[in-house]
Amino acid sequence: MNKKKRFVGVGLAVLSSVILAACSSTASNTKVYSYVYSNDPDSLDYVVANRATTSDVTGNLIDGLLENDKYGNLIPSLAEDWTVSKDGLTYTYKLRKDAKWYTSDGEEYAEVKAQDFVTGLKHAADGKSEALYLVQNSIKGLDAYIKGETKDFSTVGVKALDDYTVQYTLNKPESYWNSKTTSGILFPINADFLASQGSSFGSAKPSSILYNGPYILKSLTAKSSIEYKKNENYWDKENVPIEDVKLSYYDGSDQESLVRNFSDGAYTLARVFPNSSNYASVKKKYADNITYSQQGGTSFFYVFNVNRQSYNHTSKKDDKQKSDTKVAILNKDFRQAIGFAFDRKAYAAQTNGEDGASMILRNLAVPPTFVQIKDRNFGDVVKEKLASYGQEWSDVKLEDAQDGLYNAEKAKAEFAKAKETLQAQGVNFPIHLDLPVSQSDKAGIQQASSFKQSVESALGKDNVVVDLQQMSEDDFNNTGYFANSAAQKDYDLSTSGWTPDYQDPSTYLDVFDPTNGGLLQAIGIEPGQNQDVVSALGLNDYKALNDDANKETSDTSVRYEKYANSQAWLTDSGLTLPSISNGANPLVQKSVPFTRAYSWIGSKGTATNYKYMQLQDDVLTSKDYEKAFKTWMKEKESSNEKAQKELEKHVK
Repeated sequence: MNKKKRFVGVGLAVLSSVILAACSSTASNTKVYSYVYSNDPDSLDYVVANRATTSDVTGNLIDGLLENDKYGNLIPSLAEDWTVSKDGLTYTYKLRKDAKWYTSDGEEYAEVKAQDFVTGLKHAADGKSEALYLVQNSIKGLDAYIKGETKDFSTVGVKALDDYTVQYTLNKPESYWNSKTTSGILFPINADFLASQGSSFGSAKPSSILYNGPYILKSLTAKSSIEYKKNENYWDKENVPIEDVKLSYYDGSDQESLVRNFSDGAYTLARVFPNSSNYASVKKKYADNITYSQQGGTSFFYVFNVNRQSYNHTSKKDDKQKSDTKVAILNKDFRQAIGFAFDRKAYAAQTNGEDGASMILRNLAVPPTFVQIKDRNFGDVVKEKLASYGQEWSDVKLEDAQDGLYNAEKAKAEFAKAKETLQAQGVNFPIHLDLPVSQSDKAGIQQASSFKQSVESALGKDNVVVDLQQMSEDDFNNTGYFANSAAQKDYDLSTSGWTPDYQDPSTYLDVFDPTNGGLLQAIGIEPGQNQDVVSALGLNDYKALNDDANKETSDTSVRYEKYANSQAWLTDSGLTLPSISNGANPLVQKSVPFTRAYSWIGSKGTATNYKYMQLQDDVLTSKDYEKAFKTWMKEKESSNEKAQKELEKHVK
């Protein structure tokens, strides 16, 4: 998704995450933002859909209670103010009175009122939102309503106390609750409009939703274009300097078209590709202008399908090969061997080049600096926990921007253990792993080929063969990203990713909870089912670690250290093979750096959110970028400290 929180696809999505990381405009026009997008949204139902393809769009169209400023702080949006009860269970938000709903034609429809937030959550529950995991066990009474134990939604802990006061009652304190309000599932919906649309609400067309945010969706043409227009009646229009956003569909097949269009003035951003045939001329022309964006919160990784059911795209010749691959994937030593055989720096170099390859590397699902445990980074504590699982983990490096896991000798050692066990089970070698890739995604093919080369080189083709399954983009998405069930996931190994929903390690780690994990289907398991496979993998032990951490609500340092136990288990399991993050890619751009809203969380501070963002006529220089970055980092530190003190004032 995403996630942003949300499950996010990889391949072109990796390119998208960096392409959208900065703004663009036509030459001498700082009011128009023009660039590319790589995946069409299949829904605009922002409370039900939980994919980045939806939230990347609707995050610009709909406001929630809070949003992010350029330093990542939570600031008022539709909520002018709020209070938190001393026990941490009740959040009461006072809404602004100048926010209104508008149609896709820009006509005023109604005021935004507290009841709209009640309607939104009810629609999410009734529509079985893909994001229910985010709030189902948080809001009092919601779990019982979703399970059908009660049909009375008034028993759920969301109330409109009056037209401009909405209140949420939680089951237990969540210090990170406010960060959840920037996610679509907690956004409002007008009940009258919802009823008028029926099942068409949120379909992929501009007229299917109402707008209360900075932009109105003017057009959406599949595999062609997306266009936004500034909402001139928006309550905060002074903070929307970009008036038009024009996105053109890009399938990844012509990498050089990005910088070519940038040079022609059609785009004011271009992702550059150090391995492309024209890069020498690009580097010469823009020698002082190539910058690297920051690493983002999205973590990408390979996932194993531990219970594959679909074989529409495979190189396997018979049922024996299918069975042998399944047995091998269920073996932890085998999965670890693949992980140690994965040369991540070579993989990253396929899009970032040798100079920038390390900048994008990520070695954990949870970014190592995502939270602090007293005066230590989360990743440092995970490293200590991981060492207890075996000697193979004693010298790994888990910090971002370095290749801390690739080790061909360890790969051989782990594979030798796996092979002995598997041969005793009657498994024949080599093991064939089907890896899907879109045939139009040049960078994706290069990355997949790099993965294949490093694994087969380390382990030998007589032991493991990675079979690249090149297919159309639609087929590629349907094998994974848009597959609606575990049984439809058609691969042995595939790229996946996750963007955080809220400021707590659980947002990354709960995704593999065997009862309701948001990425559970990606590894071939249906939530609450496939108990034989769940037991074989030890996922119930993983759930117990997460549950233990989640019970700690008073001491965040203790809570985070317990989640470090969960991350250590996940790393040792080999179920995910971390690879890269979003961001940290080379580009040229015409933007004023660090003016956009910033956050790793929700849909209000992403690279695809345009409120606050400012454009400039001149191509940004790397010197100016570095100067702006240093200033921003210094300001961010003091701003975050001030914001934390302000948050404490809301407790009543």
